[in-house]
Amino acid sequence: MNLAGMIDHTLLKPDATEKDIVKLCHEAKQYQFATVCVNGSYARTASKILHGTGIGVAVVVGFPLGATLTEIKVAEVFAAKAHGAREIDMVMNIGWAKSGDWEAVEKDIVRVVEAAHCCGVVVKVIIETSLLTEEEKHQAAEIVKHSGAEFIKTSTGFAGGGATVEDVRNLKAWVGEGVKVKASGGIRTRELALQLVEAGAERIGASAGIELIKE
Repeated sequence: MNLAGMIDHTLLKPDATEKDIVKLCHEAKQYQFATVCVNGSYARTASKILHGTGIGVAVVVGFPLGATLTEIKVAEVFAAKAHGAREIDMVMNIGWAKSGDWEAVEKDIVRVVEAAHCCGVVVKVIIETSLLTEEEKHQAAEIVKHSGAEFIKTSTGFAGGGATVEDVRNLKAWVGEGVKVKASGGIRTRELALQLVEAGAERIGASAGIELIKE
């Protein structure tokens, strides 16, 4: 298994410096990770370093709370693309989900997906599993399944909890073959990463990517 090729090498800390991002990109080239996942302000830096390598740049949108106005999320998508992003990891509006306003949740996701697809960008929808009930996770998965997004993603890593084997297995069962699952949040051992892949994850988001492949 090419685990490295399934990893989004991630650095989203608020105090990450440009030097840190440069290091992240060189590590991604060395180990041939799938992408680097960064905040939008570093998309251009990452894109320049990774140009021509086949390694993508993923940018987070509406991160980490998901509570940004839909119009702002859409603007973030276009800006991320302009700065070289190939993928975006958007956060679902979790507050709307907890309020039971699934129509608003769906409109938010669909508008972001439409914006991304009109400029050729892959979308991962972060549903923040640790904050949802099982019923809410299932409802979110149904919305993502029908939104056109390529991936459903477990977690931001900023809300406590993280990816679990059970969540990945359930999400994969709910979304079916048409949508991929990205497991993210708290993945610090190769053993857990492999268990998540076995459960159905096709992408792993981790800040500990090097440790995962070196173990």
